[in-house]
Amino acid sequence: MATTTWPVRPLDLGHDATAAAVHRIGRAAYAVEAELIGFDGIPALREGLAELRERPLHWLGAAGAEEGAQGGPLAGFVAWERQPDGSVCVDRLCVDPAFFRQGVASLLLRALLAQVPAERPVTVSTGAANAPAVALYERFGFVRGADFSPAPGLVMASFTLAPRTGHAGRSSA
Repeated sequence: MATTTWPVRPLDLGHDATAAAVHRIGRAAYAVEAELIGFDGIPALREGLAELRERPLHWLGAAGAEEGAQGGPLAGFVAWERQPDGSVCVDRLCVDPAFFRQGVASLLLRALLAQVPAERPVTVSTGAANAPAVALYERFGFVRGADFSPAPGLVMASFTLAPRTGHAGRSSA
């Protein structure tokens, strides 16, 4: 896997081109996950652009690198929400399949965690059979909790990153 230093920036889904790119990448990434986990009923695969834009999420995106350019097309994104208890729940982390294995997911997760105050836990879930996602979260120190089945034929793995120490100076997520 290559390591990237592509720019990560907040995304505004009120911008039509940005929202369309996020929607396209999400559908492509979830189609790959559907194949990996053997379940094509992932709700995000059926989510329309308007539904996506209505979600009360915070968004960060990574721009792909192009020779001689500051940033190319959107390579991936992460979206999360604050929970009433102060924890942060990662809603989705998607990478355009054209940018797989280039460090985009790690870059985005690192950028998100840099914005989450160290005392706040972070949770995420993914298809239990999605080995690349499971490995990513474990590499970042997330601890796997109980698997659950929200629909027949679908097994999800839950992960929690406990509050961290020694990470002063984080901004509020």
